[in-house]
Parts: sequence; C-alpha cells; structure tokens
Amino acid sequence: MTESDNPIQDDPSCRSDHDPQSLPVSAAWERIRTDLAPVAGVERVSTRLALGRVLAEPVTSDIDVPAHDNAAMDGYALRGGDIPSEGSATLRCIGTVMAGHTLDGSLQAGDCVRIMTGAPMPAGADTVVMQENVRRDADQVVIAAGETAGQNVRPAGEDLRRGETVLAAGQRIGTAELGMLGSLGLVEVPVYRRLRVAFFSTGDELRTAGSSLDPGQIYDSNRYTLYAALQALGAEATDMGVIADDPDAMEQAFADAASFADAVITSGGVSVGEADFVKDIMNRLGQVGFWKIAMRPGRPLAFGTIGNARFFGLPGNPVSVVATWYQFVQPALRRMMGEDPEPPTTFRVRTATALRKRPGRTEFQRGILRRDDAGELVVTTTGSQGSGILRSVSLADCFIVLPHDSGDVAAGTMVDVQPFHGVMG
Repeated sequence: MTESDNPIQDDPSCRSDHDPQSLPVSAAWERIRTDLAPVAGVERVSTRLALGRVLAEPVTSDIDVPAHDNAAMDGYALRGGDIPSEGSATLRCIGTVMAGHTLDGSLQAGDCVRIMTGAPMPAGADTVVMQENVRRDADQVVIAAGETAGQNVRPAGEDLRRGETVLAAGQRIGTAELGMLGSLGLVEVPVYRRLRVAFFSTGDELRTAGSSLDPGQIYDSNRYTLYAALQALGAEATDMGVIADDPDAMEQAFADAASFADAVITSGGVSVGEADFVKDIMNRLGQVGFWKIAMRPGRPLAFGTIGNARFFGLPGNPVSVVATWYQFVQPALRRMMGEDPEPPTTFRVRTATALRKRPGRTEFQRGILRRDDAGELVVTTTGSQGSGILRSVSLADCFIVLPHDSGDVAAGTMVDVQPFHGVMG
C-alpha cells in the first residue's frame, strides 16, 4: 500500500507511540477498575429528581403492577365459555366499566359489559372482544365464532410482581427507570451522593474563551469538553480554570482540588518532556499508578491518587482528551458513582478506506458509518487523524478500533467500531 492509497496521514505528535513500557489498553483499564469503589455517602432524593442518579440500594415492588387484570383494548368483557364454536352468540350487555372504575357484582353466563382500555376486568369475565368485532343493538351484543378465550386481557402483575426486585443497586436511573419508580408509587429513592470532580487545564499557551490571543496562544477547548462530559454524566463538576506551567502553582492546584474532590482531572502536562515535572508533584502529594498506555491517540495518560482523590492526567491534545475520556475516565467515574459499567458497544463492519496502523498500540480512529450502494453498512474515516484535530470527532459518529497487534488495514476488511452514542456522557 502506498501513501497515496491511504487518506490517513501520520500525526507528528503521535509518532513515538510504540513503547514497550506502555500498558495495553485492557491492562490499564483492569488496573483502574480494581482500584476504584463507589463513593461513601447515600442520600434519599425525590423520585422526580432522581434522573441520572445511581441507586444505592435495590428497589423492590410492594405491589403488583398492574394491580388487577385489565382490558388491553376497548371492547366487551365476557366469559370465555360464551364464545361460540361456530356461528354466533347473542349476549346481554349489563353495564360499562371505565378505566379507574369497577363493576359491582359478577358476570353470569350470557352476560357481557362494555369495557375501556385499562379498566379492571369484572368478576367472572376473562376475555375481551374488540368493539370492531361485535354487533350491538341496544343491550344485545352479537359475538361471532373465531374469538379466543383469555384474549386481550393484561393480567395483574404482568409488568411487576409484588416482592420482585425491580431495579438493582448500582443501576443508573434513566427515563424508563424513572417511570417504573413512578408506577410503584415511590416518593423518594436511595441514591449515591453526587461524585465531586475538579478539573483544570495546564499550559502557558492556553486562554479562556472571551480573552484576546497573543502570538503563540490558543483557546482552551479541553475544559469545555470535560465540563460537557461531566454534566452529562451527572457529576458535581468544579472548573478550576487554566493553571500556568509553574511548579508551585501546579502543586497548589493539585492540593486544592484534592481537598474537596473525589476525582481530579487535568489536561496537558503529561507528555514525555513534562512527565517528570508532574510526577514530582504527584509523588509528593500522592502516588502514580501508571503513566503511559499503548494507544493512539492518548498515550500519555496518568492514573494515580492525590490524598483521597483519584487522579486522571489526560494529554493536552483535544482528540486525545475525548479518546481517553471515553475509554478510561468515563467508565472509571461511573464505577465511582456506584455503577459497574459494561464495555463499550462494539460491532464489526467493513472499512471502505484503507487504514494506516503500526503494531504495538490500540488505535481509535474517527469514523463515519454509512450505507454503500449495495445497502451494506460500512465505515470510512473522517480524514486526517491528527490528535489536535477536534473536528474529526465532530464529523465522526464512531471510533474505528484497531487492535494492539494489527498493522495496516486494507479497504474491505472487517473492523470493530464503537458508536459515539453516549460517548461523552
């Protein structure tokens, strides 16, 4: 494969990626995972305010949902034994049952009642015939053969049974889960307290949006990326701004962050030339678990502790921040929030473009999923894969995951992709 055959160009900032001392991606995650536990602290919150929170205790149903057998559609409730085996049968309609109401008494042979969707089944009735399938004249209702005893009835407890565990401890409460809690009539639920996360960027060249730029300066995008990701995750995020490349200022920022946060996230200051600088601070205030991961983008990722806080030192390049967040930081924080996160959703598709890759690192190239002319789902790259090109993430809808030991990949080869849905939150 010639260079002209491949739209992907090497990024100079990522060329020295092969390092035998770098941890493989799977080993790095396992070390993070085994080191973390949920935060201490449980609180009870209003069910309406529990969206996005993580359950600290299992939720058990005290009731059947629904609480009674009920009609699955509008029609006529009757005894299954009154359905004719052939021809038709005429029944007597003795009343109407609306949702939220009941019928006094019990149906006898030859009786039926008009019933609305969700209304409790009258005593003696076990079947509902759709209103479109009957003929009615005053209180006379004609039922034809072909109906089935027991049809169109939702039994009590069909959704949830009394005593059943509805939601497990460690489950994040989403839209459907909130609805289930409401169906149980719960006013409040026990959840882990919000995770406190402090984050800041490092670098003399960085400026915050709204500031003017002098020569050699750039706007800091990483704090905006991390702020959005932490908000989506439901963490209590504290933005500590940009910290200058000064040992004293850096050490003070680390100490201040660790004094109140459960986790401290930094971007920048962990590349090869700067590693010893931050390592010295880390060794004085805590300890470093590991420093380099065999991945691209995002090789210089630090993990350790500062006091009682967990530390995640992300690279400074914007795409590296996204990649390391998705692969390591997000699942780590979710574990600290009380969840047991599953691995990212991955499936295989053909690559429509050739991919350049060196063995010895896992790569997360940015891709776009689409249908080819034959209707097959394929993936293409977003073009240049430089770790400073944040637009490559904005254009993409997935990571193309190239394994640690693989080399160049020819067009038409099956590759793994991780959809971006939920990537930052």
